[in-house]
Amino acid sequence: RQRKPPRKGTMSFLQLAHKSLTAPAANPVARLYRSINKELPRVLTLYDLDMELPEARKAVKTHFDRYAHIKDERVVSMLVAKGYIDLEETLLQHKQRSHLQRTLSGYIDLEGARRKSVTLNSSIDDQFARA
Repeated sequence: RQRKPPRKGTMSFLQLAHKSLTAPAANPVARLYRSINKELPRVLTLYDLDMELPEARKAVKTHFDRYAHIKDERVVSMLVAKGYIDLEETLLQHKQRSHLQRTLSGYIDLEGARRKSVTLNSSIDDQFARA
């Protein structure tokens, strides 16, 4: 059964989630996983995360492994749609840096925020090195 796309004026219309629902795929979970891994370098750059790419990919794999036991097709399609929605919201920068840090590493690294702060006592070298 074909789903009708929402009207153009609808605010909750997300392109990637709609694409995931309408495009037939042999393995939608693998396609979502590849889409996330393809966009991961851009996400790390956009949010200025102090995380290596292999480490981020391992965190994404951990999230996928958490739901590997689910076999119900309806639940899997709901999780895939939610994954595309999260990916698109991340790419549109609707999330904050701390949200992604919590998602990828499970904690918030406050040193990352402090390393870029400039105080009154900072020397010109400290100001230059903070970038």
